[in-house]
Formats: sequence, structure tokens, C-alpha cells
Amino acid sequence: MQVLFRNASVYDGEGDALRPGCDVLVEQGEIREVSDRPISSPSASVLDLRGRTLMPGLIDCHVHATATMLDLGANARVPHTLQAYVLRRVAILRGMLDRGFTSVRDAGGADYALSVAVDTGIVAGPRLFVSGQALSQTGGHADFRGCWDENEPACGCCRRLGRLGRVVDGVDACRRAVREEIKAGASQIKVMASGGVASPTDPIGFTGFSEDELRAICAEADAAQTYVMAHAYTPAAIRRAVACGVRTIEHGNLADDETARAMATAGAIAVPTLVTYDALAEQGAALGFPAESVAKIENVRGAGLRSLEIFACAGTRMAFGSDLLGELHERQSDEFLIRGRVLPAAEVLRQATSGGAEVLRMQGRLGAIRAGAIADLLVVDGDPLADLSVLCHQGRHLDAIMKAGVFHRNRLA
Repeated sequence: MQVLFRNASVYDGEGDALRPGCDVLVEQGEIREVSDRPISSPSASVLDLRGRTLMPGLIDCHVHATATMLDLGANARVPHTLQAYVLRRVAILRGMLDRGFTSVRDAGGADYALSVAVDTGIVAGPRLFVSGQALSQTGGHADFRGCWDENEPACGCCRRLGRLGRVVDGVDACRRAVREEIKAGASQIKVMASGGVASPTDPIGFTGFSEDELRAICAEADAAQTYVMAHAYTPAAIRRAVACGVRTIEHGNLADDETARAMATAGAIAVPTLVTYDALAEQGAALGFPAESVAKIENVRGAGLRSLEIFACAGTRMAFGSDLLGELHERQSDEFLIRGRVLPAAEVLRQATSGGAEVLRMQGRLGAIRAGAIADLLVVDGDPLADLSVLCHQGRHLDAIMKAGVFHRNRLA
């Protein structure tokens, strides 16, 4: 099937301006041609956009598609056979696609089976790049046992969908855990390299894993032709993770100038997730976020906007992330507005398109409008370069959403 988008104002995912008066031809799930002259294709279904914006599908590089509850410890204990929670995950994924996110990288929890369910059309949602279960040391960010809980830690033998991570200690155990996650279908490996907000016994300033453990994790990922993404907040945690071979730093709120420059030199990519701290601060307690976690939020929330400026000044590449949980997933697109306070709109859009594709190692295939790219496309009623809010409001301004050449939504037909 061919689809011809005519009279489009194209944002290609890489530039700083729209290209008005363009035609874009889609065939067999890919973009075949992009031209500022009329394309002739007699067999194509023609959609006249009348100047609307045509842009790549959005990419969120840090989601938790199986986090149906704000209390992640409780989320991990829910059996995946409990249908109410399974259905909530389906709603979370569909909501992301409704908002224009055609690809997402799950940062812990979603498994390969869920990505297959999406790919085969059983579940409507964005293309999933899963991490399996994130790796944490004992007492680290994926260890949700409190001080008085002496039960065995979460290991890799139980793969409940609600469990975002597993506990491993020692170099050999870390190597085996990476191999098990890769075997189970992980696209990349997630490691907890510092303390975090949502877990009970690890202050933000903690560093996670020894350097030998981190190097072993990165070496095993590299051997499997993939990479490691690391949850890290502080300069010390970020620098040691990057020095050990980590490719993407998740959050990074407390990064300083020296740390950002070290990331840029190493080619590491930052994935800030600022919207989650605003959402948790405003709604977390009322929605069941644990009190000890609520108390940690302000340690990192205030530094978030400053981290964007630090990364930008250092030349550190950034990608879009949200990191929302439970009922807060609906605030996913608010991340655009937060970043837009300190960054040019074109840069924010690149982070959610071609920047995300770079993280996923899908440059030129995702996050771009060019010949040979996968046809993930949005028709926007408005100009996101002039007003980022047209990407908010739960996709209200998205007249069409196409994923791999198939319309999820088409109000123009």
C-alpha cells in the first residue's frame, strides 16, 4: 500500500526549520521519497495536509510500561495473572501511542514478550526496546526491601511483569545476570549506578556497584553487541559509570560542568527525565508514593533544569525521557514544556526524534523523515517549532499517527 502526504510542512527530525510545500511518499512501511516538488504516484492514497506539520514519530528513551502503581515495591509483588493490572499496562502503552510516541525504550520491567505482543498487533502501543530487569546491588535502587525485610532479594528466576529490577552482587553474578537478560530478549542492559528516589534504603548520593562490577556488566553487554544505560544522579556516580563504559546516563540531575564535559568527551548521552519529579512532588503522596521516597524528591527536582543547561553548554548530547509511573503516565508530553523553558524548541524536538534514534542505534531509520526511514509519522495541526504545546493535551492536535506505514489514527481520511 502507498500513502502520499501532499502539501506538508516537514520537520525532518534533524533541522531547525520546517520545509513547506513538501510531498512524502510511503510504501510498504517505509518512506520512499521526500520532495519539495509534486510526487506522482497514481496508485497511492493521497492525503492533502494543507500545510499541516508532518514530523517523525516521537521517541521516549526512558519509560516504565509495566509500572501501573507509584509504589514500585508493591508493583513488583502483583502477580502478572491479575488481569486488572495487565489491562492497565495495555492502557499505558496505548496512551503513549495516542500521544504520538511510536517508539519507547523501557528502562526496566517490560519483557520481550510484551514487545512481541505490540509488534504482532495483540496490543496497541509504541515499538518497545526493552531492558528486561534492571540490575541493582543489594540495598540499591531496585532493592525495594525495607530495613527490616530479611526476605531473599529479587533475583532473575522470577520474571513478574511488575518487577522492574533484580539484585546481583559480585563480578561473576553480574556477568551471569547480563547474559540472562540478553538471552531473555533485552535490547540493552539497565544498571543502577547510584541511589534513587523510589527505593527505601539508598540515599541519592550512594554509588551503585563496584567499578569491577560495572566494567564486567559493560563488557558483557558489549560482547552481546549492545550497551548499558545507567541510573545515576551525582557527579561521582556519573563519572565512574562513564569511565567503566556506560553509554547513556539516565536522569543526571546533579551533574556539574566537569562531569558533563567528561560525558561529551566519552560520547555518552544524557537522558534527563524532569517531568517525573514535578509529577511526583505534586501528586505522589496522594497516589500512594511511599513517604520516604516523597522526602527525596526535592534533592534532585530543583537541579533538573540547571542540568539541561550544563549538558547543553558542555556539548553533551541529550535524548527525551519521562520516567513516569502509574496514573502519572498521562503527563508524558509535559516533558516538552519543561525542556522548552531553557532549550530552543528545535533542540527539544531533536531530542525526541533523531536524538532518541541515536540512543536506540537506529539513526536514519527512526526519528527522521528521509528516504529509507521507517514510516513513523505524525500529522500535527500546528507548528511545534513555534509552540511545543501542540504535542501535549493527550495528542489532541495530532490529526494522524502512523507507525511503520499503518495508521493508528487518521482524522484526515
